[in-house]
Amino acid sequence: MKCPSCHQDNDRVIDSRACDDGFGIRRRRECQFCSRRFTTYERIERAVMKVVKRDGTREVFDRQKLKMGLEIACRKRPVNDEQIEEILTFVENEIENRYDSEVESQYLGEILKDKLFHLDQVAFVRFTSVYRQFNDVKDFVEVLKPMLTRKK
Repeated sequence: MKCPSCHQDNDRVIDSRACDDGFGIRRRRECQFCSRRFTTYERIERAVMKVVKRDGTREVFDRQKLKMGLEIACRKRPVNDEQIEEILTFVENEIENRYDSEVESQYLGEILKDKLFHLDQVAFVRFTSVYRQFNDVKDFVEVLKPMLTRKK
């Protein structure tokens, strides 16, 4: 594995741990040349899954794209990277168990909304506003009403 800092191909593994509910391995490495430490992940290579978008187009499922969306929704919220990774792993396992080769984007959005609702309600509202393409304040109120009535 090449060091991301100095690009030398001489490192040693300091620590290995299971991650992604046992479906992956997280390795902590140290470059023997510059002594910088970095983390790598080893995951099972999954079958190619396609996402069917609202307009009918299809694109390859991209874990990084989902992660980026979750990170934006959770920005400046008390949500850590491990919690985001747990959601991503859950989503991947869920679609792999339910679908053979294609999953609708609406289904992915609903899973993510549900997970964020229970994790952080501000992140939930942020994600939902983009996912449902809110046009005005009335759309926000519609999503917030059930949340506000449950707290009473």
